[in-house]
Amino acid sequence: MRVPVRQYIQLLGTYVRPQWRFIAVLVVLILGTIALRLANPQILRSFLDTATGGGPRSVLVFDAVLFFVIAVASQGLAVASTYVGETVAWTATNELRLDLLRHALDLDATFHKEYAPGQLIERIDGDVATLSNFFSRFAIQIVGNGILVAGILILLFREDWRVGLPIFAFAVFTLFLLIWIRKLAIPYWTKYRKLSAEFFGFLGEQISGTEDIRANGAEPYALRRFAEYSRRLFPYRLRSSLGGYGMWMANVALFSVGHAVAFAVGASLWKAAAISLGTVYLIFHYTELLRGPISEIRTQITDLQRAEAGIRRIRTMIETRSKLIDTGTERLPEGPLTVAFDEVSFAYEACNASTDSRDATEGVAEGAAAGRTIPALTSISFRLEAGSVLGLLGRTGSGKTTLARLLVRLYDACQGTVSVGGHGVRDVRLADLRRSVRMVPQEVQLFRASIRDNVRLFDAGVDDVRIHDALSALGLDDWIRSLPNGLDTMLEAGGGGLSAGQGQLLALARAFLVDPGLVVLDEASSRLDPATEGLLERAIDRLLERRTAIVIAHRLATVERADEILILEDGGVLEHGDRAALAADSSSHLSHLLRTGLQEVLA
Repeated sequence: MRVPVRQYIQLLGTYVRPQWRFIAVLVVLILGTIALRLANPQILRSFLDTATGGGPRSVLVFDAVLFFVIAVASQGLAVASTYVGETVAWTATNELRLDLLRHALDLDATFHKEYAPGQLIERIDGDVATLSNFFSRFAIQIVGNGILVAGILILLFREDWRVGLPIFAFAVFTLFLLIWIRKLAIPYWTKYRKLSAEFFGFLGEQISGTEDIRANGAEPYALRRFAEYSRRLFPYRLRSSLGGYGMWMANVALFSVGHAVAFAVGASLWKAAAISLGTVYLIFHYTELLRGPISEIRTQITDLQRAEAGIRRIRTMIETRSKLIDTGTERLPEGPLTVAFDEVSFAYEACNASTDSRDATEGVAEGAAAGRTIPALTSISFRLEAGSVLGLLGRTGSGKTTLARLLVRLYDACQGTVSVGGHGVRDVRLADLRRSVRMVPQEVQLFRASIRDNVRLFDAGVDDVRIHDALSALGLDDWIRSLPNGLDTMLEAGGGGLSAGQGQLLALARAFLVDPGLVVLDEASSRLDPATEGLLERAIDRLLERRTAIVIAHRLATVERADEILILEDGGVLEHGDRAALAADSSSHLSHLLRTGLQEVLA
């Protein structure tokens, strides 16, 4: 399968057209280099014919000086064109990387669940790197070298058609052979790039899980999988590389034949006194000069093999569309928000397979009946008034996290309606929804950056005054001042240097900074260190003031915060009601949990 020409044109037009001034300079530099390369052999012929014919010494000196001046100028133009070409390449590829990253961030959670981080890195960086030459020099070099080959052949025909014709046949045969060899390698490059992305995805998982792998003695498994990936990669890498090497070897062999043809033609015509000795050298030099543009075309075609594979994969990623269609126009009101679930059902597999609500619902039912799909949520209905706190309880796998994900619209419900602030979440703009509804996860993602950037998530529009106000409101200003460099304190990737509780403090500060109307808190009290437990409890109390909150509870202190309790079991509502009333009812499930301890919730 070939990539349509229009896709090349679209990419070039999108990422290279804005740099048309650099492209114009690059064209002038390359054309200037071509003119100088065609001129130098003519000077050498003049020098040889003058020397063998006993011409004046002044002509020889002039030709020699002119030759060196042109040679130096040609090298200078080559350096300049390389610089301009690299500028174009890096500018274009960085823009493409940025667009791919932006597109990946806009895709729904289903996409990110399917692809490991290492795979996305390989797609966004590795595949784009293969297009560097394609963006900067491919079209210009192909056209430029084509002009150089045409110029050489025209000059040879101008000398004598008996010289031009065999060299023309040689050049055409060489190009067609190299193009044919190129076609053999394209499928292997495509497969290699795909397997390479999978390999980097695996490698990223193993590196991020180093502690668990070593602690549980899984090194042999990791090494065995590494060897398996290497064995799968090797044959495709070998065959794709052999395609490139085959072009190089064919190039060397063909030009050995080309030199023999040039010598034979030149010698026969010189022996017949049809040409001078300088012209014999001119024929050989121009034939040798063909090696450069044809080798360059060979190199460009080899890069095109990689570019075609990369373009296919990039186009596949760009054409991937999020299942979350952001067509909402409603804006959420300021202040605490109401929450309502009306007969909401959801199953990851069934909803991922269809975007139509009715088809998805049928898929949940049919899949569950056939044992293929386990619904994460089934007919969930409840209403939470603005300013209230809901304690969400349930065993692992009961659907607590799924319910939270539907609220921030990481997924869409298969059936029913999720409403926030009186509007269905599909009717609200995603950006507005995620500003007004903030989820504080148990596993906090901290970046290799300052505490300032970790709190404001790199939003330069948030100044230190707002950050300090948020930290002060949460009672965290003393803690920040106790750090070595305050807000400038640098964190390692993954929050190295901070305890789990301190990481949770930063997550709470992030949420407080944007003043959401609804907070979804996966309360991580089970991971707290004693030094920050009291500080975190006070920060949570402050965060929940004058806001609606849904707290996934893990211990008794959190349940006492709640106005209402919702207990999930197997994706359905086991119990829902006022916390005080349920606690006073000895027959309620909550009362039983309070008597036995919340450890049962996590069992």
